[in-house]
Amino acid sequence: MDVNKLMITLEQKHPGELEYLQAVKEVLLSIKDVYNMHPEFEKVKLIERLVEPERIITFRVPWTDDRGDVHVNLGYRVQFNSAIGPYKGGLRFHSSVNLSILKFLAFEQTFKNALTTLPMGGGKGGSDFSIRGRSSNEIMRFCQSFMEELFHYIGPDEDVPAGDIGVGTREIGFLFGTYKKLSHKWNGVLTGKGIEWGGSEIRTKATGYGALYFINQMLQTKDVDIAGKTVALSGFGNVAWGAAKKASELGAKVITISGPDGYIYDPDGISGEKIDYMLELRASGDDICQPYAEKFNATFVRGEKPWTKKADIYLTCATQNELNENDAQMILKNQPICVAEVSNMGCTEKATELFINEKILFAPGKAVNAGGVATSGLEMSQNSMRLHWSENDVDEHLHRIIHSIHEQCVKYGRTSDGYVNYVKGANIAGFMKVANAMMAQGIV
Repeated sequence: MDVNKLMITLEQKHPGELEYLQAVKEVLLSIKDVYNMHPEFEKVKLIERLVEPERIITFRVPWTDDRGDVHVNLGYRVQFNSAIGPYKGGLRFHSSVNLSILKFLAFEQTFKNALTTLPMGGGKGGSDFSIRGRSSNEIMRFCQSFMEELFHYIGPDEDVPAGDIGVGTREIGFLFGTYKKLSHKWNGVLTGKGIEWGGSEIRTKATGYGALYFINQMLQTKDVDIAGKTVALSGFGNVAWGAAKKASELGAKVITISGPDGYIYDPDGISGEKIDYMLELRASGDDICQPYAEKFNATFVRGEKPWTKKADIYLTCATQNELNENDAQMILKNQPICVAEVSNMGCTEKATELFINEKILFAPGKAVNAGGVATSGLEMSQNSMRLHWSENDVDEHLHRIIHSIHEQCVKYGRTSDGYVNYVKGANIAGFMKVANAMMAQGIV
């Protein structure tokens, strides 16, 4: 495999799709040596098939606001790869959504899902609709219109969407209600449902919880105890909330959160009612974090990111490419113990290179944040069996899955000098599972 030649071809076919091209390039650079050891892959053009989605569905979403005005948004579902199971991945409702972002997310999801060892393929979807400033009734009408088209292409054995940015339990409820009405079926077609109607325990916390379980295992490889360590994280939504909650439970001190308006610095630590208040901030729909500073007498820094603050552990918990090369240089000056992507592709290519070249503990989103989709997979299992597992049962399953992902990363990522390149390890482990499944199923 000639990575440069393949990337030139993809850039010509998909001009301007920067996030998608970035995600593909990272994987190709990680797997090229392993790929070239398998001439049978090249014979059937496996990588050329793997980097293109199996199907992309695009549709219009008309809806009416509370004043009676009609709006039209775009809806998408990228069904990327189904070699190891039905398509699985979230729906994102945000003004920044475009095809490049959804293709990158679906591509990443393919390998992330493979790492969980659960039978799930990769997909992603959403719309350029933003819930910010919209009433609950407006959001309901949008979700109903969105599902009126999407329901044709999803099902428990075909494609099982979940939530993502802008899509929480409320939105999943509106979507599920419409799917049920249109299909005349109650099944596990969506995950992230409410506990009373088929949801799984700890699902809303699972991405953050799983991330801290993974980070704790990374630290243990260096005989480092997470207790007493300081954590700088970005975001203030469900992912950041779950990460802050579990970090606090493990004895670490979270000192930052952030939003589009700036970041909060709280040297006393974000724990207890402060973590609970993060949920209130998200539920407000205002998408700002400044009210935290006013409520808890903390420092608010407008228009900046939290990476300037000295901490032991840095976690991206907001969105893609939120931590760039300059941010990475500032972080490295603070001599961190660990940096991890809890958001999908939270670091730019240059930032990732800096962390790996300095050989600090660094892990990619497809490994670190797999706890969310893993718990979604467990919700699918519970729905199929018509069972409801306790919080302890789900947490035990989550622990085992995260432990397995960490083992796979170490197995494929350890270099000759003993350093573990978690990016390479995660990419190779996920790729080999998907590649072997594709080979077994023929050229389809």
